[in-house]
Order: sequence, then structure tokens, then C-alpha cells
Amino acid sequence: MADLLRELENQSVYILREAYKHFKSLCMLWSIGKDSTVMLWLARKAFFGHVPMPLVHIDTSYKIPSMIAYRDRLAREWGLKMVVGQNRAALADGMAHTRGRLTCCGALKTEALRRTLDGSWPRLVMNADGVYVEEQHREPYTGVIVGARADEEGSRSKERYFSPRDKNNDWDVADQPPEFWNQFKTDFAPGTHVRIHPLLDWTEINIWEYIERENIPIIDLYFDRGDGTRYRSLGCAPCTGHIRSTATTPREIIAELRETTVAERAGRAQDQEDPHAMEKLRRDGYM
Repeated sequence: MADLLRELENQSVYILREAYKHFKSLCMLWSIGKDSTVMLWLARKAFFGHVPMPLVHIDTSYKIPSMIAYRDRLAREWGLKMVVGQNRAALADGMAHTRGRLTCCGALKTEALRRTLDGSWPRLVMNADGVYVEEQHREPYTGVIVGARADEEGSRSKERYFSPRDKNNDWDVADQPPEFWNQFKTDFAPGTHVRIHPLLDWTEINIWEYIERENIPIIDLYFDRGDGTRYRSLGCAPCTGHIRSTATTPREIIAELRETTVAERAGRAQDQEDPHAMEKLRRDGYM
């Protein structure tokens, strides 16, 4: 296990450094979940304790409050440049999961992400005092680092490490560059937007093994806090369910995962509404 984790870590660090080398305007998406937090930890390793690119979080306003508190605390402690995007117009119009979960995700996640990345909407940036202020200069991000894993959900297995989108962030699944022997295409036509996936080969168990090995300060929603339930996958509060579990440590979670036959995203309501929900969202630019 140790050798495998070392190989995965080395591969991810290499991809992060390649991304930083080749993309002038680069950011990293941070959902506050286990995968993107491991990715953030790897970035700190890749750049010797410093994260040189901004962290982007898309805030639907329906996240579990402790997720936002965790995000801001870690941003302050680790000296991260924290950028938050939001579809304010949709929220002002009352957008919520009651209008249909895919409709809500499309507006509050996909559209908010697209417009935050292309710079056409204001971004909020945490200042040195831990206060969010509106960013005046909004250069588009042409490279976006994402914590997607191939084993989590079907559409993610179709990704490449360096996966191009067109100028509108749309994803053509059939038009992906080949990647052999750690040779990655990083030179794309002007206007191309590229998603970079350092965790593509990691599994859910690998993530938890690495969290245990590195003692990563993951949010405590993943652990049983006394009521015999915990979250396995984190999203918006109205659309994310608990699982029955008494696991309070990464090692206990790993033991559970070795026995379970339940899919990781089984608690995500949008996946229950439409089994192809994630691929539809991702084709339109979602993470």
C-alpha cells in the first residue's frame, strides 16, 4: 500500500507541476470534500508548502454551514488565495432544488462555475483580514485543476489528465487527446479551456489511506459524531444524505469501504433523479 500511495503521490505532484508550468492563468477547484482537500494537500507538497494558484469554490448557498466555516479557517491557516463564485441572479430569483435538482445544479453549479472561470461575473476574494471583497480584475482562468477520480462516477472515467473544453467550457467526450507514458498534451488552440485531473487514478480507498498516512485535517462531517451516521460524499445540504456508520477514523472508514457494495454517490439526490445527471452537467461545463 505504501508503495502504491507513493506512486500516486508522485504522479499527482508531477501533473500539478506540469499544469503550473504550462498554464499562465491557473486555478484549483476546492469543493471542501475529501478528494479536493487531498488535492490541496498534494499542491502544498508540490510547491513546498505554498499553493501558488488561487482556490475557487462555487457557493450555491445551500452548503452545510460547517463546510463554509472549515473552508475559511483552512484558507486563513494555510495562507490560501480563496475565490468564491456564485449565481446571485438565480438565487435572487429563488432557485432551489424544489425546481428540479438538475435545473438547480445547472444554475447554481454549472453556470456559476462557467461564469466564474471566464471572468464575466464578479468573484469574491478573501483578503488578509479574512473578509471577502469583490475582485476588480477578472482575467479568465484557462487551466483549472479538479479533484475528479475515475472510479467515483461513470463520466469521470472518460476524462484525461489534461482534458480540453471549448471556449464555452463545453466538453466533447469523443474528442480527447491520447495520453501515453506520461506524455501529456498541454499546448491547445487559443480559447481552449483545460481541466487538469491529478487524482484520476486514485480510488476512494486510496484517498482515505492517504488521509490516514498524512494525517490530513479533513472536515469532520465524514465521521460519526455520536448518532451512528456520517457523510460519505458531500454536496448541498438538501441533496446529500447520511449513511449509517459508526466510523470515527480514516482506518475505520477504510474497513467499511472494503466491505460495502453501495456506490459512493448513492446519497446524492440529483443522481437518483437522473442516472446520467453528472455527465449532462459535465458536458455543459460542470466540474
